[in-house]
Amino acid sequence: MTDATMSSVTAPPPVPTGRRGPVGSFLVHAALIAASIAMIYPLLWMISASVRPEDEIFASTSLWPSSVDFSSYVRGWFGLDVSFGRFFWNSLVIAVLTVVGNVVACSLAAYAFARLRFAGRNFWFAIMLGTMMIPYHVTLIPQYVLFLDLGWVNTFLPLVVPKFLASDAFFIFLMVQFFRGIPRELDEAAMMDGCGAWRIYWKIMLPLSLPVLATAAIFSFIWTWDDFFGPLIYLNDMNSYTIQLGLRTFVDSSSTSDWGGLFAMSTLSLVPVFFFFLFFQRLLIEGIATTGMKR
Repeated sequence: MTDATMSSVTAPPPVPTGRRGPVGSFLVHAALIAASIAMIYPLLWMISASVRPEDEIFASTSLWPSSVDFSSYVRGWFGLDVSFGRFFWNSLVIAVLTVVGNVVACSLAAYAFARLRFAGRNFWFAIMLGTMMIPYHVTLIPQYVLFLDLGWVNTFLPLVVPKFLASDAFFIFLMVQFFRGIPRELDEAAMMDGCGAWRIYWKIMLPLSLPVLATAAIFSFIWTWDDFFGPLIYLNDMNSYTIQLGLRTFVDSSSTSDWGGLFAMSTLSLVPVFFFFLFFQRLLIEGIATTGMKR
C-alpha cells in the first residue's frame, strides 16, 4: 500500500461539529423571536396606551392607537397636588445616595474580608452570608421601631443611611469573589514600596475593580428606583414620595382612576433606568462574567 492509501484507511471519522441545520436554526430563531415579542409586548402596549385617548385605552389590545394624544403626559405631570417632577427628584436623590453608599461601604467590607487578616474573619463572613437568607419582612418591624425612635420616619434617612453601613450582603459577597481573583502579588509589591492597607485599597483594588463596582452600582440604582415597599413604609408626606408612590396615586379604588396619566408617567419612569443601563452595560457584563475568575 502506498502512504496515501494507508492514510485514507487509518484516518478517523470526522467529528460532528454540532452545528444545526437550516431547519433547526430557523426553529430556534423563531422560538426566540416569539418569546422576545411575548416579553416586550406589555411594555409596547403601555407606551401605546400612554398616547391614546382615555376612552380607548382598554378598548383594544392593538399596539397602534387610532389617534395620538399626549394630553396624558401633561395631565400626569401636573395633575396631582405635587408635580410629578418632584417624585422624579426624590427617587433620583435616594437612588444616587444608595449607589454611593453601596459602592463605598460594600467595597470596604469586601476588601477587609478578601485581603485583611483579623480574628474571626471566616466567622463574620459566614454570619454576613447568613443574613442573605433572612427575609426582609422579618427585620421590618424592629427597623421601623428603631427609625421611629430616632425620628427618621417620613425622611429619606431610613432608605439611605443603612446603605452606608454595608447592609447589602449580596454586593459584599460579589465584590469579595472579585477581589479574590486579583493577584496578591500586587499587594505584596505595594507593601514593599511602603503602601498600607488603605492605600492598596484606593490605588490598586478600586481601579482594578471597576467592572464589579459598576455591577453593584447598576443593580443598586435599578432596585432602588423600582422600590415600592420601602418608601411606602417610611414616607408619609406627599412631597417626599418617590416615583412608585406617585404612580399609586393615579389609581383610586373609591373614585375615578387616571389610567392615561398612570401609563404616561410609567413610561417616563423607565427612561432613567434605560439610559443608566445603556451607559454601563459593558462594565455590567464584564463584572458578572469575571467575578470569581483568576486573572
